[in-house]
Formats: sequence, C-alpha cells, structure tokens
Amino acid sequence: MANKGIKINKPNGKFKFNLYWIYILFFVAITAIYLTSDSKSSINKEVSWDKLEKVLLKKDYSKIKIVNKEYAEITIKPQALQRDTMYSDLFHNEGLFSNNNQSVDKINATYTYKFVTYEDFRDQLKTVENQWIAKDTVNMTDELSKQVVIAKDRINVNTENKRSFWGDNMGFIVSTIVIILLWVVFFRMMNRGAGSGGGIGGGIFNVGKSKAKLYDKEKDNHVTFADVAGLEEAKVEVMEIVDFLKSPDKYTKLGGKIPKGALLVGPPGTGKTLLAKAVAGEAKVPFFSLSGSDFVEMFVGVGASRVRDLFATAKEKAPCIIFIDEIDAIGRARGKNLASGGNDERENTLNQLLTEMDGFGTNAGVIILAATNRADILDKALLRAGRFDRQIYVELPEVKERKAIFKVHMKDLKFDKDEVNVDFLAKQTPGFSGADIANICNEAALIAARHNKKMIGKQDFLDAVDRIIGGLEKKSKIISPKEKKIIAYHEAGHASVSWLLEYANPLLKVTIVPRGQALGAAWYVPEERQITTKGQMMDQMISLLGGRASEEVVFGEVSTGALNDLERATKQAFAMVTYYGLDKEIGNLSYYDSSGQSEYSLQKPYSEKTSETIDKQVKTMIEQAYQTAKTILVNNREKLDELAKILVEREVIFREDVEKIYGKRPWDEDKIDEINDNSKEKIEEDKEKQDNQSIDNQDNKEDEN
Repeated sequence: MANKGIKINKPNGKFKFNLYWIYILFFVAITAIYLTSDSKSSINKEVSWDKLEKVLLKKDYSKIKIVNKEYAEITIKPQALQRDTMYSDLFHNEGLFSNNNQSVDKINATYTYKFVTYEDFRDQLKTVENQWIAKDTVNMTDELSKQVVIAKDRINVNTENKRSFWGDNMGFIVSTIVIILLWVVFFRMMNRGAGSGGGIGGGIFNVGKSKAKLYDKEKDNHVTFADVAGLEEAKVEVMEIVDFLKSPDKYTKLGGKIPKGALLVGPPGTGKTLLAKAVAGEAKVPFFSLSGSDFVEMFVGVGASRVRDLFATAKEKAPCIIFIDEIDAIGRARGKNLASGGNDERENTLNQLLTEMDGFGTNAGVIILAATNRADILDKALLRAGRFDRQIYVELPEVKERKAIFKVHMKDLKFDKDEVNVDFLAKQTPGFSGADIANICNEAALIAARHNKKMIGKQDFLDAVDRIIGGLEKKSKIISPKEKKIIAYHEAGHASVSWLLEYANPLLKVTIVPRGQALGAAWYVPEERQITTKGQMMDQMISLLGGRASEEVVFGEVSTGALNDLERATKQAFAMVTYYGLDKEIGNLSYYDSSGQSEYSLQKPYSEKTSETIDKQVKTMIEQAYQTAKTILVNNREKLDELAKILVEREVIFREDVEKIYGKRPWDEDKIDEINDNSKEKIEEDKEKQDNQSIDNQDNKEDEN
C-alpha cells in the first residue's frame, strides 16, 4: 500500500513543510519570550575606577552589587542619565534617548567594574566614604550629629553568586526539551501503531489506516512453488487461484467465477504461511500481507476502520490477493466471552470483515487467503461459501513428502552425500512437520560445526533428531546407582513389553542418559496409519505402562518416574471411551465436539451418571492394560533382568540388543525392510559411538575409585 505519511523531503529534493518545524519554532518562541521577559531596556558598559569614583562621589548610583567576588555592577539612577552629560558617552551615544517618548524609568543602565581583588575594592569604597564624611561633617561640632552623618554615608554593597547563562536557564531548557521529547516519543508510538511511514504527526491521523504490506515480486519475495516441498494437493488449489488471475479467460469462458477466498487449515509448522509466500512470489498481481492481530488496537473502532481501508486500497489495485495470517485473532465465533471488555471491539472488526468479503457491495477482483490452525473456533459466517469458498487442509507430511522437504532444506548444506541417505532420514522422522525438518537440518549443521567437521555426517542428523525429540543430553546430572538401576528397569520394561506386543510401535533404541526433563527414554518408529483399531490402541497403552509395571515386578514399589506415561495412557483411554466409542459399556457414542463450542460450556455433554460410568471404564481399561504388562514381564523376568543389566552398563541399547535377548518379532517380517532400511548402519554407528562413551565413563569411574 502506498505510503501516505508526511515526508521531510519530496522525491524531487524540494523542501516540504514538516511538523518538526512547528516544534522548533515553538521552542524558539518560548525561549525568546523567557529571555526577553524583562520590560526595561538594558545596557552595560565596563568602566575604570577614575570614572566610577566620580559617579560614587556624586551619589548617582542606586545600588552596588558584587558578583562572584570578581566584578562589581553599579546601577545608575535614571534621573542622573538626563541630568549629567558625564554619561553621554555611555548612554546617549547608544540611542536610548533618541525617542522622545522614551521613559527614564524603562532604562536599566549599569557600569561594570572589574577589580583586582575584593579587598582592594572594599578599600576603594572606604576612600569614597571618607570623602563623603569629610565633606558632610566639615562644619559640624555636635558629636551626635556627626555620628548620624557617618552612619548615613556608608556604602551598602550586595553580594551575589551569579551563574552563567546556561547555569541560570538550564532548568528551563532541560524541562522544555524533556516535554518535546515525550511529545515526539508519543507520536512515534502512535505512528508505529498506525503503520504509517511518514512524519511524526502522521501516526495519530493514520491510526485507522491498514497495516498491510504490499509485496513487490522483484524486491520483497523470492519464494516460489518450487521452494514448497510436499503439499501437492494444497499447491494445486492455490496454483489454480494464481492461474485464474493470470489467465481468467480460461475459466470465465466456461461460465466459471473466481473463488472469493481460500482458508489454509492445518497444524503448526506444516507450511501454511510458506504456501502464501509462494503465492506472493508466483502471482503477477499485487499481494497484500498482514496478520489478524494487525487489526487490533487500543482505540475503539480502529479495527473496523483498518478493514475498510484495506479493502478500499485492494479494490484500487484489483485484481489482487490479500493474505491474513492467524485469522483466528479476529475471526473467533461471536457471542462468546461477552464479559470481556475488548470482545465487542473484536466483533465489530469481524462484522466489518464479513461485510467487505461478501456484503451488499461488490468486491470483484479481490481474493482473500487466510491461514489458521484453529478453524474449529472460527465464526460460521466467515466459513460459508461466498467468503471462504475453499478450505485447504495442510496436513503433516508423509514419508515421500518428508523426503522432498529434506531435499529443499539440505540444498544449502554441506553434507557427505555418500553417507547421508535422505530416504533413511525421512523414515526416521514420522510425525515431523516441515518446520521440524528445517530445525533438524539446522541442528545437524550446528552439531557438525561444534565438532569442527568440514562436512555434515549421518550421525549429526541422527543426533539432531534425538536432540529435538528428547531434548539436550545432560550427562552431568548426578544420579545415584540405585536411581540409575530403577531407571534402567523402567526403560527395559518399556522395551520388553513393546517388543512382545504385535501392535506396539517398533523399537529403535533405549537410553538412560537424561535428556530434557526425562531421566530416560525409548525411541520408536511409529507406523504411519490412517486409522487405528482398538487392539492397536490397547497395545500402545500396555507398552506405556510397561515401565511402571517393571518397577513393581522388580522392586515391589513404584516411583514418580512414570508421570508422563500415566498422563498419555489416561488421555488415550479417555479418548477411546468418550470420543471413539470403543467401550462396550458406553456404546457407540462420541462426546467429541469438532466445532470447539464445548470450550466455552460450563456443562458436560453427558449426565453425572454417565460421567461415573466413563470414569469407571477408563480406570478398568488402564488397570487391564497394567495387569497385562505385569504378566508379560513376570513371564519374561530373566530376559528383563538381562536387558536392564546391559542398559546399566552401556546406558544405550539398540534394536539388535533386544533382538538377541527376545528373538525376532514374527509379525515384523513384512515391516522390517520398510522401517529399518539403513538401520543396520545407524545401529553400528550409534553403538560404536556409545561404546566409546561407555569406555570413557568406565575410565573416569576407575580414576575416581
């Protein structure tokens, strides 16, 4: 959008008035008034002692002031100026009496006498006093009268510690500058709030202007659809919109109309904003970009005003595209949280947006793109056809899409192409979003640089995956031998139970090295399913409870280490009962609210009796899973002990270590190649790395002993 702010200079270099000049002129005027507030005409001349002595003897002065004990200021009586021509060389030559209407009362004439020392000047004044006394008492015989005259002929002197101009006026100057600075800062804040790029005064007047940024394809944006890996279906949808803008005749000749809006919906990090950037890079039309929060302001009515200004500007540049990121900031369903004071203002903004998108007036040539990960809370009027005609779902990438995303982000990385297999990395990162994969590539580069490598290796990528999933390794954390044994049996319980269950996720490795907030962890490669059966969910729940079951079987008591396991198992059991209808007692009922309206409800969608039944069935389901895990571990106690012992010694074990103890999983024959393609290399590298670390740890222990 064109910048409408007040600029200091015109593009052609000619001077243009700016509000800064008002502040400068105001400051100069106030300073001048302050410094010239004295109504008397003033003049000051330096004088020698000979002339000053004559003035004192005639008593033509009104006061004497000693300044800083450096010089004296002698003020001359106004009547003496006209009476005695002695002062003509000082005052008449200055033109003070050239105007006949000039009043002597308005004249402030002073002599300045710079003495050598203050004591010398006092002696000179005493000389004058003595001449007065001698003259006035020459014929006096009465001693009392003489004393009165002597007291009268004393010269009264005032002393003053006078500062410089800046010293006298610093308080006024500083206070004035502070006021001006506060004024400037206030208007700059208003200027930023209004999105104006102009002068200081433009902000408060442009507070209702839109903050949308107009992208210039040649300068601002270089992202194209080639930079967007995966998302093939979503790209087809948005590419069609771009193609419509480029060649509308292709569609209009068949009677088709351009979609008015498209809503990108998906989890965080899946590439919604990146897809919009690609549209901006590919489109040959103006592209306005802003966030939903850009409509929010502290002033009432600003949001609606900015919506009007945005669409008014867009209509001038039609055909064009408007992209609103995180539209849920203003698009939340109306009528909720009425107690909130700012909610009414947000609803006014939404109402104006609804009107502009598809209201009484026409809005031809303006396409709205928006992105959100909370489509369930958006107002229904916003989602209807005619406003957002399409909802484009941007899901988490599958293995082929993850491979393409890895290739995009590894394009600028220096890695060993013979060692790093992109297919292997894609299979090791199920459930990762595009943002997660970008983070893995960056972490791998940082890890390689930390070890002073010239190329990024396969192990660096695997360490980056572990770093993102589990957090940073904390080998310095002090863990007692007893705690280490409990953690080892806990993780061995997870590994054993998951290995012996058909539908549990395939194990990759187990570690008791603390990472993040976890004291130990088991790495799995989840199977990418579109639907999940009750048996599969039960096996996952049993494997989650395998750690706590192992603690009870071995030590006869449980610890607090299973907090995360219990949380996940409880949520899964609750979802099975209340959402998926997988419990016979509750039946084929689902209390899941896909619209998100239940978030604002104070009542449950079921009765208290049903709530008790749900609690009972959830508890029964978890208890059943827990007993199954205990039974598995009791029946395989020797193998559990052996696995825990190896884990204590080496701190990390891999799939092949579990396979040596428990044997191969018969149901993995069809999956093993898909899941562990290149896993043997990974295991060997990780094992070699861990063995070296274990040797170092053992050496350190021997040194300590």
